[in-house]
Amino acid sequence: MATTSHSIPSDRMVVLFAVMLVAAAGNTAMQSILPAIGAKLHIPDVWVSLAFSWSALLWVLTAPHWARQSDKRGRKALMALGVIGFLSSMALCGLVLWSGLAGWVAAGTTFILFALFRSLYGGLGSAAPPAVQAYVAARTDPDQRTQALSLVSSSFGLGTVIGPAIAPFFILPIVGLAGPLLVFAAIGLAVLIALRWRLPDDVPRFAARGAIVSYPTTGGSPQTAAEEAEDQVLDQGADAPPLRWTDTRVRPWLLAGLFGGQAQAMMLGVIGFLILDRLHLRLRPDEGAAMTGIVLMAGAFATLLSQWGLIPLLKMSPRTAVLAGASLGAIGTVMTGLSADFHGIVIGFALASLGFGLFRPGFTAGASLSVPRRDQGSIAGMTASINGSAYIVSPAVGVLLYNWHPMVAYGLMAGFCGWLVLWGWSALKPNQPKEKQL
Repeated sequence: MATTSHSIPSDRMVVLFAVMLVAAAGNTAMQSILPAIGAKLHIPDVWVSLAFSWSALLWVLTAPHWARQSDKRGRKALMALGVIGFLSSMALCGLVLWSGLAGWVAAGTTFILFALFRSLYGGLGSAAPPAVQAYVAARTDPDQRTQALSLVSSSFGLGTVIGPAIAPFFILPIVGLAGPLLVFAAIGLAVLIALRWRLPDDVPRFAARGAIVSYPTTGGSPQTAAEEAEDQVLDQGADAPPLRWTDTRVRPWLLAGLFGGQAQAMMLGVIGFLILDRLHLRLRPDEGAAMTGIVLMAGAFATLLSQWGLIPLLKMSPRTAVLAGASLGAIGTVMTGLSADFHGIVIGFALASLGFGLFRPGFTAGASLSVPRRDQGSIAGMTASINGSAYIVSPAVGVLLYNWHPMVAYGLMAGFCGWLVLWGWSALKPNQPKEKQL
C-alpha cells in the first residue's frame, strides 16, 4: 500500500516564517536605534547597553524552559505566547520612549520603565522559535524535514538583516525615534492574528522538541539552527550518561565559542556609540540611527554571505572556519576602531562580521561533530547557551572600556580573536566522523 507524504501547507509555512522573522527583526531594529535614543535622552551609554544585557539574560534563562514545554503545552500556544511577549514589549517600550522623548516623563524614569518592558521580550519572546521548529519537525516526514526546518530557520537570519535596514524608515514625524518600536508592535499583532486564524492546533505525528535558539542579533547563525532542531527529534532508545561541560571532546570548542562570542558581542554593543562619536552625530541622533542601521545591515549581509555562501562554496572544515573567521574578525575590529569616516567604519565592520559569520557556525559544527548523535540535544543546548551568554555582560563591558578609550575596547576585541587563532591552532583538532547511528 502506498504511503502518503506529509508536509505543511504553504499558507501555514508563511505564518511560521513570519513568526521567526518578526522576532529577529524587531530586536536588531532596536540595536540600530537605541544608542540614538540614549543620546537624545542624555542617558549614559553603559545604561543603554545594559538594557540589551537584561533582555539577553532573560532570554538565556527562559529559553531552555520554553523549549522543554513544546510537547506539554502545545506548539501553537507557545508561538502565540512568544509573539504576545514580543508585541507587548515593543508597544510598551515604544509608548514609554515616546513619552520620554516628548518630555512628559523624566529621562531616568523613561529608561527604567523601558528596561522593565524589555523583560517581556527576553522572558516570553524566547518561547516562539523553539515552538516553530518543533511544530515543523513534528509535522513533516524525515525526507522533507531538513528543507522545511532550513526555511523557517533562514527567516530568523533574514530578520536580522531586515530589522536594521528598515528601522530608520519608521522614524516618523510625530513619534520620532519611538516609531520603529510601534510599527514592529503593529506587525507583531498582524502576525498573531494570522497565527490564530491560519494555524490549527497541533496534533503532531512525531514527537519533537524545538532547539534552543540564541538571542537574536545581527551576528546570528541561522544556518545551524535547522541542523540543531532536526537533531532534537526525540530518540527514545538513547540511554547514555549526560554530556558534561568538562568533557574533553567538547571543551576546546566551547572555549572557542566563549572567547569569540565575547569579541562579537562587544563589537555589536559598541558600534552604535562609535558611529555617533566618529561622525559627530550626538546632537543629531535621528541621523545617527539611520547611519547605524546602514552599518548593521552591511554587517548582517556579510554574515549571511559567509554562512550561506563562503562556507558551502569553500567546503570549510569547522576548524578552518573558526581560525579563518577569528583572523578576519581581528583585522576587521582593528579597522573599525581606527576608522574616522563612515566608509571606513562600514568596511571594517563588514569585514569583522564576515569573520564572525565564519567563526560561529564553525564553532557550532565543530562542537556538534565532536559527539555522537545521542548527545546532539545536549550539545545544541550548550552552544546556544554559549552564544546567548555573550550578550549578557560583554556589550556593557565593551561600552565601559570604549568610554575610557575607544582603542582599549577594540584592542580587547582583537585580542580575543588573536588569542583564539594562536590557541585554537593547536587546541582545535580536526573532527573525526561521528559514529554511525542504527
